[in-house]
Amino acid sequence: MQIKDIEPKWQKDWESNKPNRANDESAEKKYYCLDMFPYPSGSGLHVGHPEGYTATDIVSRYKRMNGMNVLHPMGWDAFGLPAENYAIKTGTHPDKSTHDNINNFRRQIKSLGFSYDWEREIDTSSPEYYKWTQWMFLQMYKNGLAYRKKAKVNWCNSCQTVLANEQVIDGKCERSNDEVIQKDLEQWFFKITDYVEELLGDLDAIDWPEPIKLMQRNWIGKQEGINITYDIDGEVDHKIECFTKYPETNFGATFIVVAPEHDIVERIVTEEQRAAVQEYVKSCANKDDRDRTDDTKEKTGVFTGRYATNPLTGFKMPIWVADFVLANYGTGMVVAVPAHDTRDFQFATKYGLEIIRVMKTPDGDTSPVERLEQIDHNGEMMKSEFLDGLDAQSEAKTKMMNHMEEQGMGKRVVFYNLRDWLISRQRYWGAPIPVVYDPEGNPHPIKEEHLPLTLPTDVDYTPKGTSPLGSSEAYKKLAEELYGKGWHFEIDTMDTFVCSSWYYLRYCDPHNEKAFAAPDKLKQWLPVDMYVGGAEHAVLHLLYARFFHKALQDFGHIPKEVGREPFAALRNQGMILGEDHQKMSKSRGNVINPDDVVEMYGADTLRLYEMFMGPFEDVKPWNMDSIKGVHRFLEKTARLVDVVGDGEPDKKTQQLTHSTIKSVTADIENFRFNTAISAMMILVNHYSDLTTVPRGNYESLVLLLAPLAPHVAAELWKQLGHKETVHAQTWPTYDEALTKAEEVTVAVQVNGKVRDKLILAVDASEEDVKAQAQTSEKVQKHINGKEVVKVIYVPGRIVNIVVK
Repeated sequence: MQIKDIEPKWQKDWESNKPNRANDESAEKKYYCLDMFPYPSGSGLHVGHPEGYTATDIVSRYKRMNGMNVLHPMGWDAFGLPAENYAIKTGTHPDKSTHDNINNFRRQIKSLGFSYDWEREIDTSSPEYYKWTQWMFLQMYKNGLAYRKKAKVNWCNSCQTVLANEQVIDGKCERSNDEVIQKDLEQWFFKITDYVEELLGDLDAIDWPEPIKLMQRNWIGKQEGINITYDIDGEVDHKIECFTKYPETNFGATFIVVAPEHDIVERIVTEEQRAAVQEYVKSCANKDDRDRTDDTKEKTGVFTGRYATNPLTGFKMPIWVADFVLANYGTGMVVAVPAHDTRDFQFATKYGLEIIRVMKTPDGDTSPVERLEQIDHNGEMMKSEFLDGLDAQSEAKTKMMNHMEEQGMGKRVVFYNLRDWLISRQRYWGAPIPVVYDPEGNPHPIKEEHLPLTLPTDVDYTPKGTSPLGSSEAYKKLAEELYGKGWHFEIDTMDTFVCSSWYYLRYCDPHNEKAFAAPDKLKQWLPVDMYVGGAEHAVLHLLYARFFHKALQDFGHIPKEVGREPFAALRNQGMILGEDHQKMSKSRGNVINPDDVVEMYGADTLRLYEMFMGPFEDVKPWNMDSIKGVHRFLEKTARLVDVVGDGEPDKKTQQLTHSTIKSVTADIENFRFNTAISAMMILVNHYSDLTTVPRGNYESLVLLLAPLAPHVAAELWKQLGHKETVHAQTWPTYDEALTKAEEVTVAVQVNGKVRDKLILAVDASEEDVKAQAQTSEKVQKHINGKEVVKVIYVPGRIVNIVVK
């Protein structure tokens, strides 16, 4: 059979019979298998997209064959900047371009035979969906987790919008790659920091890759330390309060640094230094936080004219303003110990500030610190009175914090890097924020009966620094009709990550008009058992979704029985590179369109090849030549149907069949799809050597193949005379006793080159194996007359005879 020619037939069958529909009423054990849903870009799918989709499809089909009630849905993360930029360029409304793209994505995905329950398809840009996104905003507002404040925000002039911290990469916008500046704007925030400890602690209980957990822990950035209070000379109304993780070094503290934007700066600066300080503060206003804290940048600052007193030593510490300290980090003020901190040392040496060593290096060095290489934060304390001789990182830290608290010098605190989630965006193509302002400018949540607050169509998309919604006369008119003269709606839209923070909930009950999902449906399906997607979402989407789940559960909208975490297990696929080993992109011209591969080889070949390329989580380059080998394997498997008979299998065939069932089962469970395919290839090679393939053994092979190559398996199953689809069959089982081989094939090498293969008893001794290897006729031709230096045996695999 021509593999690619039979695929449309089976796709049509699945479309009409809907065998993949999840059953809300089933008593069977549930399994919720979810892909991170795609943004429907204009370029459609490239071959990197189906990698994760194929893995979840394999797992979903496998779980169904194991008697489980599987929920495996697909939808669209449809709001976003590209559609709006396209509208600015072409005049095409984002709704039209987005849904044209969705239709193309859907066509491509269906052409690959994925077993999604299309009756649960969702689209975050539909009013039926974002009605509930807005409703969730109202719940956050009602429960004190949504608030508005004026704040410095990351601003991209190119996109003309605010960016969350996570969307700024090395000081540049992740979308436009333009420099990001700081700007003061009234913005809406979600108070994710209220959940910081739970977001951190609950990571221990979920089956996620450790690198992803580490990224979230680092982003949350829990730090334990102490806030130390210092008196300011000549100032009775104000004090300096600095957060430090290293209080044990405070006998070596020689200056204080305050963030330029900190409100204490204006209150403590002396008249002589006021002009210089104000000029410096102004120069820092548009600098990005990441740029300011970049360790590679030269440190700058200005003296305030004031001094603080170190209560431990009486040392008068000059108070400086410098941009490497941020007002939103700790207290916005830092006590500097230049002998034991690289950044402090660079600043001190530039401005001639005192450097006092208070810690020996582990090798006992006590000399003055004059070079960066001498800086160390581990060792024994010195010049520190009651800390002398103690280990810096254990005894000294604890003793110093105890002393400071006892003497009223400071107070232990826990500090986090995580900041509240800024959700305001000055763009059109997003969910409107459901807030209305009265004539005095006070915000009010809109009434729930007015949801969804839909996007108006009479807007000017051109970026002007304010939201396009502000240009809509219809929007202004609607607000006054609903709330009264002088009232107006919020014109910002929500960060698209708000929409994607709860979509997994909607799949449980996608057509419910009275709630985002009924409690019994949530109880039926949650949590997601397996979530698959790219590691690039580690900090953004995954952290936000975890926050949403916990908050909605605390509000009483998610049953407690489903647990505190939305995704019980997570797996990340590795990136598929172009044939040039570079990331696929239009500009490089190395993008592989799956449509072309399907047209040439068929969907099952594409699916199988992507899983065979290497370990699922690894980065892998595409290779059009390698795909041919996978295609030949499918053809070879299909041809075997012509030699299937009713005879009994020999021992070797039975053993290999059962061991393959065992290994493929374990491999699918553990996302080792490449080794599962390899095991099936070995089995097919064995079957190909038989005159007749026993029917039961071949049927086991087809059942194993069904999740990976569903079209070919369905066709072969039908050719074997079965009326019911292969995908409704029970997964094959194995007999452990039959998996154990009685014989093993051992390759014999001479100086690394294979010269013969021996079939030996699996329990043959090493001495017997070496003897048989050296007496083989084929081997004798290569060792006669030569000195055997050594014979190496790798049990059950290889004998290597080294001669000279």
